[in-house]
Amino acid sequence: MVLPEGAPSPAPQPPQQRRPQRPVRSAVSAPTVPLSLSRERSHIPTMPHPDPPLGRVVATELKPSTPHQFHLWTARDSPIGIGAIVRVEEDGRTVYGVVTDGFAYSDLVTPLHAVLGADGDPAAAGAEPSRRTEIRLYSAAVLRQIPEEPLQPVPLGAVWLASDADVALALRMDGYLTGARPTGVPVGLYAAGGLEAPVFLDCDFLLGPEAAHLNITGVSGLATKTSAVEFLLGSIFQTFPSHKGSVAALCFNVKGPDLCFLDQPAVLGEEDRRLYHRLGLRPEPFSEVRYYAPFKPDGVNLNTLRTHESLAANTEPLVWGLREVLDYAEVVLNRDDVDAKADAFIDFLAERVVGREYQDDMLRGKPFHVLSFADLEEFFRAIFDFMEVLGRGGEVWKTHHVATIRKIRNRLSNISTRSKGLVTDDGAANDLPWGRFTDRSVQVVDVAGLDPLAQDLVFARVVSKLREHLERRDLGVDHVVVFVDELNKYAPADGPDTYVRKMLLDLSERGRYLGLVLFSAQQFRSQVQRRVVGNAGTSVFGRMDMDELATPAYATISPATKIKLATLPKGELMVRHPHFTQPIFVKFPRPAVLSGREGIERFPPAPELPFVEAVVRQLRGLDRKVSGDAVRALVDGRREDDVRRALGATRRERPTDMLAFFTACLGRKVSGEVVPARRGIPAVKHGDDGYGF
Repeated sequence: MVLPEGAPSPAPQPPQQRRPQRPVRSAVSAPTVPLSLSRERSHIPTMPHPDPPLGRVVATELKPSTPHQFHLWTARDSPIGIGAIVRVEEDGRTVYGVVTDGFAYSDLVTPLHAVLGADGDPAAAGAEPSRRTEIRLYSAAVLRQIPEEPLQPVPLGAVWLASDADVALALRMDGYLTGARPTGVPVGLYAAGGLEAPVFLDCDFLLGPEAAHLNITGVSGLATKTSAVEFLLGSIFQTFPSHKGSVAALCFNVKGPDLCFLDQPAVLGEEDRRLYHRLGLRPEPFSEVRYYAPFKPDGVNLNTLRTHESLAANTEPLVWGLREVLDYAEVVLNRDDVDAKADAFIDFLAERVVGREYQDDMLRGKPFHVLSFADLEEFFRAIFDFMEVLGRGGEVWKTHHVATIRKIRNRLSNISTRSKGLVTDDGAANDLPWGRFTDRSVQVVDVAGLDPLAQDLVFARVVSKLREHLERRDLGVDHVVVFVDELNKYAPADGPDTYVRKMLLDLSERGRYLGLVLFSAQQFRSQVQRRVVGNAGTSVFGRMDMDELATPAYATISPATKIKLATLPKGELMVRHPHFTQPIFVKFPRPAVLSGREGIERFPPAPELPFVEAVVRQLRGLDRKVSGDAVRALVDGRREDDVRRALGATRRERPTDMLAFFTACLGRKVSGEVVPARRGIPAVKHGDDGYGF
């Protein structure tokens, strides 16, 4: 501008401040953001995006953006779909969300307009002069906002698919994957739009002490519940941090051969091996596994499908005697019939009689040594003889009424009959290695062939013993994962409040403080006791039944997510975790152990053997050098009870010379005594009447 001559010059103006243009960033090829980024940082540095965005946030009066939900539109060929994690950037704010629903529509007001536009001919629907525009609109739930304060509605920014670093930040995994004491455990791979990112669980929230327990839901056969537990246990064993101590697992096999081959490697394909490599895991079976199974009623054949000769080295019987059963009499006795008076008498037996020397001169001169059910029957017989036969005891003995004593005697004497094979009469027990659990070991208790009463007894005693030893800190490990399948059966929402259900509830509510963690699985989560599944810090969902998804328990899940859950293929899961504000879909590789079906084909169960041959197999399983012919010669003509007792003693002691120890336990063979015919009494001659007269 030209100024008039003599006019004063204008004051100098400051240079205009131009707002820098924000570069765009693509999740597909974005540089990796360091996971050590602190959660206290106010924002994530914006980095250049070489690729254009895949979508934009849109907000209308009817569909506004909120701090917890937003909507975005994309092109028709966009890789964004249900379960995809996306990243939104605008005005110094970064928002991560997960797609929960999707819509597609055009400018048609009603379907009638589409019919009229094609003249009622479906074949001519694509031949209109101008093609209608199809709109793709998605709803997304917010996973995380950076900065987190102030909490604001999602801005109208550009949208990209999340990268590995974005997934770690969106799921708040950066807080436990880095630092001096990381606690991440791989659970699977998030996959969307051709991208894969490892997903980790925080073992402080999986195994305690912050939270604990895991629950898996899904239909039978298609939800891969057992496979998911096998993979996750292997992941825990390989990545459990040393600063948290030692960990072991105890699994109850309740269905056929499901968990019978954890020590046998599977044949994996290239894709499964690639997934293991991507997760940083080794595809290998469990290195230290021991199996426990009760006997069949004959007392020598194991009641399990794991009876192949090649698997005998780490398979042994689970046998309990009177002492082991009496402590948990509440489980096996009918609570409608056993009242407080009966409980008092059971406590008297447990504290003063069983396993101790009990002296009562009124019953007999010598003391009682009650170590087995046979000894207990002798003790009861002495009480009844004193009170009834001798007529001196009246109706009360030691403040206990005779009717109560008779009731308890009837209940206890039938336990060894109802649970024959698990409970023995002679008191020779073979139990789990209490106090000798080792780090990264797995103990499998096979109860698939037991009746419900015996299963309840096994659950109650094993879990109670775990809790007792963890309270005393003498189990051998710091954390124990207990896996129970078929939770619908053992902790149902309706029905009587059984001892097992109360035990599982107590484990879920207080076990994490001791290091006792429950991994459970069932087909119908809505039919399990709510407090049991509600205390599970991590929930996993496989393929679901639509009837189950229609229950109120799944009301917070979007319709599109429900449809995806109902059609999930094997190997894919939806995971809820305390660090994840929304459920995330992941896929995991096939477990590196033989499945039950493959294991049965490779190691077919041995047929049930006669008594002598079963004893030979048991001894040869302990020591391959034992001669079968020598064992047959030893047990020939022996009482079966004596042979079982000697076999149990040999199994417990595990001596260097098995055959010699077994022979010593049998003792010297006593030949049968021939009784001569009695003399002095003439034979009676029968008359014609047939009566000897």
